Amino acid sequence: MTARHILLLGPLMLLLAVAYLVPFLGVMEWSVTLPEPGFGQYAVALTDPLVLGVIWRTLRICAVVTVLSVAAAYVLTLIWVRGGPAARVVIELCILIPFWISVLTRAFGWLALLSNKGILNTWLQQLGVLSEPLTLVRNEFGVVVGMVHFLIPFAVFPLASSMRAVDERVLMAARGMGASRARIFWQVFVPMTKGGILGAVLLVFVFALGFFITPAILGGGRSVMVAELIYLRIFQSPDWGLGAAISVILMVTVGALLALMLRQVRGTGK
Repeated sequence: MTARHILLLGPLMLLLAVAYLVPFLGVMEWSVTLPEPGFGQYAVALTDPLVLGVIWRTLRICAVVTVLSVAAAYVLTLIWVRGGPAARVVIELCILIPFWISVLTRAFGWLALLSNKGILNTWLQQLGVLSEPLTLVRNEFGVVVGMVHFLIPFAVFPLASSMRAVDERVLMAARGMGASRARIFWQVFVPMTKGGILGAVLLVFVFALGFFITPAILGGGRSVMVAELIYLRIFQSPDWGLGAAISVILMVTVGALLALMLRQVRGTGK
């Protein structure tokens, strides 16, 4: 890196350091100084049944959300990249419109749709399909639905990049050798887009780990995830040391996943 590059990147690096690194160092300090110096809060975070239960629930929900989001995004991206002009326009609208709506608005929209007295349950009861309303929110199901809806567009972009890089000559060669459409898709096309799939998986999983608003609203306090637990420990308990320790553990986990994603992206680009 030349001196010119350093001068150009200097202000940006300084801004990032002030906006992110300094607060994170402050949180790290809390984790080893509150309520008393030492690493006791990390021991509590890694042994307390309540914290471990929340961490396990978070990982489980994030895994389910990642699988559903990437699977749905793969279908949408396939139509977007290889479909006709009309289909592409529809898919582009489906991808872009969610970015115009805030996460809070979307969460309340799902709450209005899925609650016991919401639109879906009301219609099903009026049609005679249900005698009692289904419990679709204030549980993990509602959390998963809201998170998947939010994260699908983010999974589309790495998948689209990977699909557009597929060499059509390879698909034509497979077709010329008598392979069926299904075999070409599963044994040729999907393996050629594995870089995009892994990138989408890591991107969605990292985003899902830090979700707060959607689980808080659609979970109703019954499906607490790590971000909400940190909020409760810092602002309501208050137990700043434990909240800070959990925050550091979460940040280290996210950093490791991002490093893995960058390594995969660089390896795919070679």
